[in-house]
Amino acid sequence: MVSHPRNKNLPACYAVTFPGLEEVAGEEIAQDLGGEVKRTSPGLVVFRVPQISRDLLGLSTVEDVFLLAWGTDKLTYRAADLTQIRRWTAQEADWKQLLQIHHTIRPKPSGKPSYRLVTQMSGHHGYRRADARKALIQGLAGKLPSSWRYAEENAAIEIWLTINGAVAVCGLRLSDQTMRHRTYKIEHRPASLRPTVAASMVRLAECKPRQAVLDPMCGAGTILAEVLVSARRGAIRPALALGGDCEGSATKAAGANLRRLGQASIARWDATFLPLPSQSIDRIVCNPPFGKQLGQPDQVGFLYRRLVSEFDRVLRADGRAVLLVSDLAALKDAAARVNWEKKRQFRVRVLGQPAFITVWAKDFKQSS
Repeated sequence: MVSHPRNKNLPACYAVTFPGLEEVAGEEIAQDLGGEVKRTSPGLVVFRVPQISRDLLGLSTVEDVFLLAWGTDKLTYRAADLTQIRRWTAQEADWKQLLQIHHTIRPKPSGKPSYRLVTQMSGHHGYRRADARKALIQGLAGKLPSSWRYAEENAAIEIWLTINGAVAVCGLRLSDQTMRHRTYKIEHRPASLRPTVAASMVRLAECKPRQAVLDPMCGAGTILAEVLVSARRGAIRPALALGGDCEGSATKAAGANLRRLGQASIARWDATFLPLPSQSIDRIVCNPPFGKQLGQPDQVGFLYRRLVSEFDRVLRADGRAVLLVSDLAALKDAAARVNWEKKRQFRVRVLGQPAFITVWAKDFKQSS
């Protein structure tokens, strides 16, 4: 752990997020780590924390975490950027300090250390990704021990340069692939939800201890898995994690993925006719089928009306629902019929389609 609460020389960090969920990630960083968000851009959150420790690797709503070497939002899109990338890499970053901090989080492996360079670029620029990589390499000249060897896989140190339009960040990666690809996911299903998106939805549900949490269309169980993972971390302790699906193959996959995480009850059912008592559920977190999944998009409105009506029946008076849908108008219409109040909304893209994560509160007076 590196802890310097009043030391502004402690480097900033940045997290790569699912685009559209930067605000949710920033809230997790602030609430769980006492961090301060300094800047956001699509898919990116730059922040500072009082201490840099392995707790950073416990963030559930982000895809990767880095120590920030340098960053800018003023790229010109022209070849002159390459000179700046080279200069910033050589002069703006304290590579010795960054490497020392990295080694406290990710201890040095035995044997000769290895490193890897990763360059990502999106947008239309007057230079190629290979040119940006070359500028990075030139800026790093003499910054890493000459005894280190380059490796394309399983390197001890990874230095990333990410360029997105006018924004560029360069840093040392602290996380590994298990941060975004959870180890619990043994069984996969088509259109399975990304774990960091599921974690964001669970966080938005604001689950409280001893509540009953339901995913009535659970698929491979990713949402419920994030509920159980959150419980193991002590963030929430649900009284009941409950899920179901109309397909037996889905409930089988969910059971396999959840088995090692904790207790969850999985059943095969029709989500429009749940075998649950009225007002027995505190939180519903769900990813209903998109129009393409149904085969006929005009069926969406009818399905959402039936689903929301049933969700409203089983939700308690102070219940909340977090739903991921592609047809927001159809969901709004269904929610209006049961007097749900929309609390928050986030625009994302799922499987190449525009989609929305929405947070709804059940109308207390309607339930009284």
